[in-house]
Amino acid sequence: MVVGGGTAGLRLAQRLPVTLLGEETHTPYNRVLLADVLAGRYAPEVIALPGGREPVRRGVRAVRIDRTARTVECADGSLVGYDRLVLATGSNPVLPPLRGLRGAELPEGVHPFRTLDDCLTLRELVRPGVRAVVVGGGLLGVSAARALAARGAEVVLTQQGERLMERQLDARASELLREHVESLGVEVHTECRVSGLRQRDGAVTAVELADGFVLDAQVVVLACGVRPRTALAREAGLEVRTGIVVDDELRTSDPRIHAIGDCAEHDGRVYGLAGPALEQADVLADVLAAGDGHPAPAGGAGCGPRYTGTRALTRLTLGGSRPLDLAAFGEATPRPGDDVVQLTDATRSAYRKVVVRGDRLVGGVLLGDLAAVGALARAWEGDEALPEAPLLHLLTHDGGS
Repeated sequence: MVVGGGTAGLRLAQRLPVTLLGEETHTPYNRVLLADVLAGRYAPEVIALPGGREPVRRGVRAVRIDRTARTVECADGSLVGYDRLVLATGSNPVLPPLRGLRGAELPEGVHPFRTLDDCLTLRELVRPGVRAVVVGGGLLGVSAARALAARGAEVVLTQQGERLMERQLDARASELLREHVESLGVEVHTECRVSGLRQRDGAVTAVELADGFVLDAQVVVLACGVRPRTALAREAGLEVRTGIVVDDELRTSDPRIHAIGDCAEHDGRVYGLAGPALEQADVLADVLAAGDGHPAPAGGAGCGPRYTGTRALTRLTLGGSRPLDLAAFGEATPRPGDDVVQLTDATRSAYRKVVVRGDRLVGGVLLGDLAAVGALARAWEGDEALPEAPLLHLLTHDGGS
């Protein structure tokens, strides 16, 4: 049985005949494309994912695991038994500690941007001329800001850090990204901390900044990151750190229970991205298919399928009269002694950079021209010695292959 009908859970259900409990009432969908639904580029049904081998039980929320009886209790009082249980519970949006927010109770007009329901609600609220503030300048915040701008909103994007998408981009790439976002009509504020919300009759009216400045707002989108959903696992007594701790067979501290996707922590890392979630689901499908129906002891040795981590590449396309494509992977900021090659074409807003450590490609950023990204990603993901060739070849269209 699988708890969670998101990317990871559905991928496993496509590979194996499993009972899948999905909390959302919608058909499972591609979360990566939510910004395109908000922008009006896609209808909601377009982002639906192919179904699993068994029907998904939608609108079912799991509330308790009984590891002794091997059952899952649902919010409607029903019990579902399992031989193996897979937790694919995903993540929750982080709600910042702002004046005017009381726990999970949000004022009217204030919304996270995590689910299709969030997206559909925002579509109803946002129309040309509406003043919208996006809190958070990471990948999710940038995506939300450009989608709101595409709907005609007057958008302000606030970022507490020094630059947009600072986890993925170096300073130059972030500068080019900011220029493009501003060309879409978005007002960008960096090094800007939001401290509170103003309300009238339960509805948001403005956003207060730490420096005392006030931004009028009819809609506020909270895009401050996500946190693994671990309550179900924690209450069941499973080992939880940041996420639900799993080994190379994606097993938790209970060998009959596995975890994959945003909720899982492998080798000290929680990914929170679609690529690793899909890879974990594929590995677990192989693990379960190769098993004999009896779980091996936790930590036991074996030579079957193993998950050894994912090298995740971030990609984003921002619309506008001249759309901007972006890709980033690995370490974009070099260490002392690293070799760096970068090419900039200011007239085309194109920027390409790779970082090489010894004979290994350790990271890169590409904006505008992504022709070389496939070869670069393969070289990085393979973690193999680079060929004897001038480093400039890494940024040609064939990636030096």
